[in-house]
Amino acid sequence: MFSSTEVLDMAIRIEKNGEKAYRDAIKMIGNQNLVTLLMWMADEELKHAEWFSDLKENLEVRSRNPFLEEMSTQLFNDLLSEQSFSLKEADFTAIARINTLISVFIEFEKDSIIFYETLQPFIEEKETLEQINIIITEEHRHIKKLQEFILNEEPLTAAME
Repeated sequence: MFSSTEVLDMAIRIEKNGEKAYRDAIKMIGNQNLVTLLMWMADEELKHAEWFSDLKENLEVRSRNPFLEEMSTQLFNDLLSEQSFSLKEADFTAIARINTLISVFIEFEKDSIIFYETLQPFIEEKETLEQINIIITEEHRHIKKLQEFILNEEPLTAAME
């Protein structure tokens, strides 16, 4: 079963994985525009992780409903079983093209959106739901910004200027 705390831990882990991956990728990139974008995105992921951490700290103790928790667990398992929510599978040292790197990050952002959209029906607090919707909108914006680079075929290690 996933408790509220466990779900928030997953959200925090998703965001921290993204932040780390963006910061790691920056070290390999010579395209200054892409470096700037990935720095911004890493900061965005950090901001999201901090919001989820704050939510976890402020989580009110509610009466437990084992039946609802079991249904929630099954739904999460069914909906999210194919999603890795991790960039561990990506071998960044083997990626030689910007469009390949961008594609990996776009898939990560899409996985994050799926996770947050799956959470929506289980969120009762209006303010929390509004913030989740803001994060989903921001993740969609991340995808759009990444897609601006998808056609760039220059090597990742292009000389910095």
